[in-house]
Amino acid sequence: MQIYAVGGAIRDQLLGKPSQDRDYVVVGATPDQMEALGYKPVGKDFPVFLHPQTKAEYALARTERKTAVGYKGFAFYCGADVKLEDDLVRRDLTINAMAQAVDEAGHLVGPVIDPYGGRQDLAARCFRHVSDAFAEDPVRILRAARFAARFHDFTVAPETVALMRAMVEAGEVDALVPERVWQELARGLMEARPSRMFAVLRECGALAKLLPELERLWGVPQRADYHPEVDTGVHVMMVVDHAAATGASLPVRFAALVHDLGKGTTPADVLPRHIGHEERSVKLLEQVCARLRVPNDCRELALVVAREHGNIHRSLEFGAAAVTRLLERCDALRKPERFAEALRACEADARGRLGFEDRDYPQAARLLAAREAAASIDAGAIAKACADNVAQIKERVHQARVAAVEERLAQLVL
Repeated sequence: MQIYAVGGAIRDQLLGKPSQDRDYVVVGATPDQMEALGYKPVGKDFPVFLHPQTKAEYALARTERKTAVGYKGFAFYCGADVKLEDDLVRRDLTINAMAQAVDEAGHLVGPVIDPYGGRQDLAARCFRHVSDAFAEDPVRILRAARFAARFHDFTVAPETVALMRAMVEAGEVDALVPERVWQELARGLMEARPSRMFAVLRECGALAKLLPELERLWGVPQRADYHPEVDTGVHVMMVVDHAAATGASLPVRFAALVHDLGKGTTPADVLPRHIGHEERSVKLLEQVCARLRVPNDCRELALVVAREHGNIHRSLEFGAAAVTRLLERCDALRKPERFAEALRACEADARGRLGFEDRDYPQAARLLAAREAAASIDAGAIAKACADNVAQIKERVHQARVAAVEERLAQLVL
């Protein structure tokens, strides 16, 4: 029995990067032997065991055989006669198909085992599939795209792009379940350069299958005086990368990604203007969130941003009454953290334009100050004073907020 660290831990070590965790493969053992040593079995699809002390996961070396369409259609063999190279050849990319032995203390020992050219591809900054087994699991398209967002100076080998494109054309991507698609997209959005993920998905045709509402934004023009980059798809990628560069949360990055979906359905005869695109964006976004089963925090923030980003951008022109109505539509008084996140997404939108990357965004400070003033109103006291006429409470509270916002805005120097 021999234990190896495999995959990302070896890749990151060679790149000089810290590794989050280690994946372990055990060669030459049976499930009974693992349990006899105190390992606890936890694998559903194939034998995986928890170490009796560290609780780290150890998988038996395995081979796989494709039995059905999709990423769950596999039969596994995990006999003690499976070699390390047999296990590695089933992995996705050569840079993830390297291994190194582990001693009893858990230390890496001996040379890096690299039967499929992973070190060479690391040096060339290239993602290359290990074998044609890549084509049997459509999740690997998403993983390759996600790795492109993390290692954004890498390119995908032409033969791997061609294989991914063939997988899309064969319908493999159509078999992906929504939860897995969202999981990989969310992880990619949290990487350093999310735009690279979408570039890879577009190149192989997967984006048109998974997010056609986003795919159709490329080639759609915008007014050059507002958007020197012109192309809406290019703009959205600049926005999401700006959000990532500021360390924004996943809900902010998702909102940045989908805030302009409605521009893809603007009638050709009115381009490059996009009148009413916010309303169209909301409708399309509802469909996307339902289809991919997007978590509520991401969905709710994205809907606020899609609906109100134009008003937030224009809010420097708003008086106290219009600002107060904007705050109330955004539910900013009850959900201040979400409102702050919405402003962060809008700032990324404003700066995600060619030549606007370092511009100030005074709208955020002005609206946050207005929200603070509106929140200072004692709605309970107003309600108590209106006990004889309950119908007046909502309007009285609103007017009190407008007055507080007006006073606060008059004090601001932006």
